[in-house]
Amino acid sequence: METNDEEFYREQYFEERKNSKETDLVKKYFVNEKDRKIFGDVFDKSTIQAVHVLAKKGYFDVLEFVINTGKEAYVFRAVDSSGNYRAVKIYTILTSDFKNMENYIAGDIRFKEVKKGKRELVFAWTRKEFRNLELLMQAKLNSPQPMAFKDNVLVMEFIGENGVASPILKERGIDASEADDFYRQVIGFVAKAFFTKKFIHADLSEFNILVKGKDLFFIDVGQGVLNSHPKAQEFFERDCANVARYFSKHGLKKSAEDVKEDVRKLKKKFVKN
Repeated sequence: METNDEEFYREQYFEERKNSKETDLVKKYFVNEKDRKIFGDVFDKSTIQAVHVLAKKGYFDVLEFVINTGKEAYVFRAVDSSGNYRAVKIYTILTSDFKNMENYIAGDIRFKEVKKGKRELVFAWTRKEFRNLELLMQAKLNSPQPMAFKDNVLVMEFIGENGVASPILKERGIDASEADDFYRQVIGFVAKAFFTKKFIHADLSEFNILVKGKDLFFIDVGQGVLNSHPKAQEFFERDCANVARYFSKHGLKKSAEDVKEDVRKLKKKFVKN
């Protein structure tokens, strides 16, 4: 069924590309010729229209260039009419991992009514990431502030300095003098998210953490779940194992059990009797 869906959307997409109106919109919002081609090759008419709607509402003026790519999404640096930078994340319909997304949405009490079909699931995933970012913002945790979404397009705060996007922890690296502080920040995030919002990142690793100066910012939270999710414990255990693995490689010998215990120790800080 998934293959048939992909074939349907691919055929639909190439038919839609004949529409000159969408071609004009791509030229209007994408200032970089290379990114216009990427967008034209990957995204369909409905995505172009979603970009148009969000731009018309003033969330951004143009999409300048790609700052991150993946199988499921492209992230662009955008700028609004006042010169403020934004991050615009656009999920692809054709290449998103349908089955992987389903694992995190199925069982989430907030998304019981998601219709069958790849397009609907990607739209729900985008909405889910927006909702998760709202939760983290309410908890005053370091994550991009969500601004708006439409279908498979999400607008959020740009994390960076002087227009340069902050690197992920995997690329930036870590030295011995930073290990303790970075570990405390990660554990603090895990504990505060869980004890104040019952939230589990569910894909926490050095690939989903940005480093801005000495501060860590936690991103890519679309798969995040509440502790009511049937796989919440499994996802929490995996997050702790990932944290232990990363920091053990960088001088802090931690097991997954050590990480869980360090999280538990912070419960009193965030839970008031």
